[in-house]
Amino acid sequence: MRPFRREAGVVAPLLKHNIDTDQVIPKQFLKRIERTGYGPFLFNDWRYDASGAERPDFVLNQQPYRQARVLVAGRNFGSGSSREHAVWALDQFGIRAVIAPSFADIFRGNAGKEGLLTVQLAEEAVNLLASRAEEEPGVEATVDLEAQTVTLGELTYGFEVDPFLKRCLLEGLDDIGLTLERVADIDTFEAGRPAWMPDLGRVPAGPA
Repeated sequence: MRPFRREAGVVAPLLKHNIDTDQVIPKQFLKRIERTGYGPFLFNDWRYDASGAERPDFVLNQQPYRQARVLVAGRNFGSGSSREHAVWALDQFGIRAVIAPSFADIFRGNAGKEGLLTVQLAEEAVNLLASRAEEEPGVEATVDLEAQTVTLGELTYGFEVDPFLKRCLLEGLDDIGLTLERVADIDTFEAGRPAWMPDLGRVPAGPA
């Protein structure tokens, strides 16, 4: 997992409430078997019309928001189904942090496992950040996980984060990385297994 420590970039305002995962990445793209290439389909039905042409009024189709690294959204972001693809699409578009007053629990869990930071701030703060991004297109914010702050110009807000999640994000540890931290203990345990127990390392050779 790519570590998240301190990210700075353009802020895109998308101040809608209850943005669900089917809006983030519509269901027709779940047929894909790859874990990459989802960025172009982020918010597909909002970004493109039925012919596939870009909708010029959608924020991520406008300069300089096309280069957004921070998304500011409304309450209950990521509700709906538990698809990981929503996180993949945001990350592969270039979004490194989503700031909102609240998040759906499953989305927030998926985001943490993929290196996408979810920052929960008071609604007043979120509204102020979104307004600034609308008034000053291209304005950048800095999201500092180590300091647990969001800074945009003279505005600075602190945010809470689970200490275990913070460590995983800072060190780039997904579930596999966490397991590999204990590889010495795993090897010791496996070395003490009785010979009669199944062991993939002792698979008998097949016929010559």
